[in-house]
Amino acid sequence: CRSCLVKYLEENNTCPTCRIVIHQSHPLQYIGHDRTMQDIVYKLVPGLQEAEMKKQREFYHKLGMEVPGDIKGETCSTKQHLDSHRNGETKTDENSSKETSEEKQEEDNDYHRSDEQVSICLECNSSKLRGLKRKWIRCSAQATVLHLKKFIAKKLNLSSFNELDILCNEEILGKDHTLKFVVVTRWRFKKAPLLLHYRPKMDLL
Repeated sequence: CRSCLVKYLEENNTCPTCRIVIHQSHPLQYIGHDRTMQDIVYKLVPGLQEAEMKKQREFYHKLGMEVPGDIKGETCSTKQHLDSHRNGETKTDENSSKETSEEKQEEDNDYHRSDEQVSICLECNSSKLRGLKRKWIRCSAQATVLHLKKFIAKKLNLSSFNELDILCNEEILGKDHTLKFVVVTRWRFKKAPLLLHYRPKMDLL
């Protein structure tokens, strides 16, 4: 589980199973949640998901923190599912498929609002480009630098987002970096918002 892994990585930088080095100095920044494996485990072990959600809610309440949205969502959907079975409600395939399609539509229309959010300030550091009218934005931590490039290009009416470089601490960011990765590796001990600069792309010889 994550707590065991975090404790282990406080003193080690290798995988506890295969002993491969995760990262020389910051292994904790390179571990992630395997949702596919978690879903499989939840399906195989009866009652585990409900027990896990209950433990997580109790943990956040004990710390006096608000329960994250994804845990609330999973708890509500699980509770509704269990209540319907306890009350002896049997739904027809038609009603069930209708509810499933409605839930899917709600998920599709969420636009990552339930994701962890990152506050960003986009500043221009070149006289060749104009600044944004609204430079403060808030978006999903799963958004990438490429998303920001496309956003800026659209706002500035540029012909291509490939004409831009985005920098953090004067370092050019890779287009596939997520904002979460940028915050953890380049803005770890600094206050929000994450300050990023954009400029015309420079061809390095």
